[in-house]
Amino acid sequence: MSKALYQPQSGLLTVQYTPDEKTVLIENPPRFTWIPAQLEHDQYILQYSSSSLFTTEDTITVQPIPYNLYTPDHVFSAGTYYWRYALLQQGDGQQTEWSHVRSFNVQDGLPETPLPSRSQRYKALSQEHPRLWLQAEELPEFRRKVRELPSECGWDLFVERSVKPWFERELIAEPLPYPNNKRVASLWRQMYIDCQEALYAVRHLSVAGVILEDKALIARAKEWLLHITSWNPEGTTSRDYNDEASFRIAGALAWGYDWLFHELTEEDREAVRINLLTRTRQVAFHVIERSKIHHVPFDSHAVRSLSSVIVPSCMVLLGEATEAEEWLDYTLEYYACLYSPWGGIDGGWAEGPMYWTTGMAFVTEAMNLLNKYTGINFYRRPFFQRTGDFPLYCFSPDTLRASFGDQSTLGDPVSLKTGFNIRQFAGVTNNGHYQWYYEQTRAIDTDSEMKFYNYGWWDFRFDELMYKHDYPVVQAKAPTDIEPVKWFRDIGWVAFHAHMDRPEDHVMLLAKSSPYGSISHSHGDQNGFLLHAYGEPLAIESGYYIAFGSTMHMNWRKQTRSTNNVLIDGLGQYAGTNKVLNMSASGTVEAVEVHEGYTYSRCNATAAYKENVPYLERYVRELYFFGGSYIVVVDQIDLSQPGRVDWLFHTLYEMELNGQSFKLHGQKADMEGRFVYSSSGDLVLSQHNEFTDVDPAEIEGLDNHWHLTATTRTARSHRIATLLVPLRKEEPKYVSYFMDDQGHGVDIYFTEDGITHKIEIPKPY
Repeated sequence: MSKALYQPQSGLLTVQYTPDEKTVLIENPPRFTWIPAQLEHDQYILQYSSSSLFTTEDTITVQPIPYNLYTPDHVFSAGTYYWRYALLQQGDGQQTEWSHVRSFNVQDGLPETPLPSRSQRYKALSQEHPRLWLQAEELPEFRRKVRELPSECGWDLFVERSVKPWFERELIAEPLPYPNNKRVASLWRQMYIDCQEALYAVRHLSVAGVILEDKALIARAKEWLLHITSWNPEGTTSRDYNDEASFRIAGALAWGYDWLFHELTEEDREAVRINLLTRTRQVAFHVIERSKIHHVPFDSHAVRSLSSVIVPSCMVLLGEATEAEEWLDYTLEYYACLYSPWGGIDGGWAEGPMYWTTGMAFVTEAMNLLNKYTGINFYRRPFFQRTGDFPLYCFSPDTLRASFGDQSTLGDPVSLKTGFNIRQFAGVTNNGHYQWYYEQTRAIDTDSEMKFYNYGWWDFRFDELMYKHDYPVVQAKAPTDIEPVKWFRDIGWVAFHAHMDRPEDHVMLLAKSSPYGSISHSHGDQNGFLLHAYGEPLAIESGYYIAFGSTMHMNWRKQTRSTNNVLIDGLGQYAGTNKVLNMSASGTVEAVEVHEGYTYSRCNATAAYKENVPYLERYVRELYFFGGSYIVVVDQIDLSQPGRVDWLFHTLYEMELNGQSFKLHGQKADMEGRFVYSSSGDLVLSQHNEFTDVDPAEIEGLDNHWHLTATTRTARSHRIATLLVPLRKEEPKYVSYFMDDQGHGVDIYFTEDGITHKIEIPKPY
């Protein structure tokens, strides 16, 4: 008799058992995932069949599978299928009993994205170097082109500004430990920038030296490479001491080893190889054994390290280290099956646009390297075909402080790298809107190249060189035909737009109620909204980035009190450090609709408050965006005991408060806000410009922001309707309204330029 199989129940943070009867497949073949049957040393046998009886002639059996995920190497015909798995026992290799049988349906017309099997992936690969970016057979032709036309692909700028400085620059010393080995944010950042510069030096000198066959550049590249090879891989640049530093040094070693392979002595190669293997092993151990992202996929740095470390390191070590093939297999299978844990078919990224920028920067570089060397093209997957929509709608190029989540660029223009990323997807999909976004970003952000969030992460001239060599020119297309409201169902974000193509007329309203809650780089901001209009941020993401884990980050930015949202008896959503509670503090977008004359969303954030406000029964927020001109916010809050609600609004400017209205005056735009209805009676309005519980030293010299609080009377149920009218600077305009409360609800009529819309609000009882 077969041994019993342990089949744990899946949880909020784990992978799920998929596919099943409820799964709507988005690509072909399906991706199989299940909860591990034991903590370690687990291997599996998988069967899938067109027969529920798993008859031999209708069944495919795959074994051994080393992890709890699998992507087939072939496309399925349309139809209904069944699958099951079993654990292969250590020692005798016998299997346990079969798992519960699950069924799924494959539709015609799905994108075809099989993954070559482990036995076939690397069979035809060249053992030549280089392997990263240009292949050995490409070198002679590219060498000829840049000699004949130095401006080819931006080569001349790359050499002048990204190669020559490192020829003259003194070698960077190995970073010193933190005082008493306690992390200091400023030293941590300087350490990883030093390591980024070391990466620039090795990569750029090596690439330029080999392409130009320049002995002096090659000699200097070797000097840099062997210098950082002497750094202790278990020291200050190890993964556990400073993971950002370790990622960069591993990258530098990989590029140097690959491009200088034929210039190094065997003794030099051995030294670099040992150091690189040690550093890659550290990362692989953390990803696979400690973080276990194939069990629990929500570790931002672990997932990113697959792209920044595992891919380049293992590609250059294939054929020289057995471990390299194992780690690369793990990465390819993760990319094929579980990527991205932060979004789905709509292309969203739950951590927000800056972490989309970081994640996409590294994963697209990795996918480009893989595609050129192995021929495996992950860009065919639906997520990558659509993810350019996320910055387009949720991080529009003319906006400031108008997107959710941690943002190292908070208050600055949209990051240049965001523009470079979306151009990559223009090249992949031929989407002209993405090319337009890139061109707008380049035109707007002209002076941030040396800021830490750009310079410390990537070199735009090297990006330009690779992209122009590998991808076609795409014709830009202004976003005049985009969706008026875009719902990212995968992450619970809703973007309303009017006139995105004209920054001086553009009005953007962004709302969020996410199933990801406040996990990772997300905040306690379910049901929150942001408003940018006529070139001005009006309802803002308040505060500053400072650093992850700073008091600004933990006590203000992540907390509900920093968002355009509500507090209940002074309490907000859970946004602490418990990942289970973070994920549980979720929201739901219940509806997004397009009507004649307006667009609409309804979001429910009840679960987000449950940890701190257990007596909350329901909190629903509706947004009406009328004619691309004004917004009405309707909040419905029901409690099991009487409570007080604080309605919060944040902006850059001190407001004029007058009765039930508030008005702000910006530099390019103004806004009038008015509480047109509150079921508990008039609200009490106040404002302040403090960042509560933030260390003053962190914000010294930075401008304060202004925070409105509109407080209700105590009641068990609250209904609040708020009118927001953004205005061009000094524009004469108003929206009139009147109320009819004779029935079972409250009907409010809003009129602008002779056009009237009605909103119905149920009365609280």
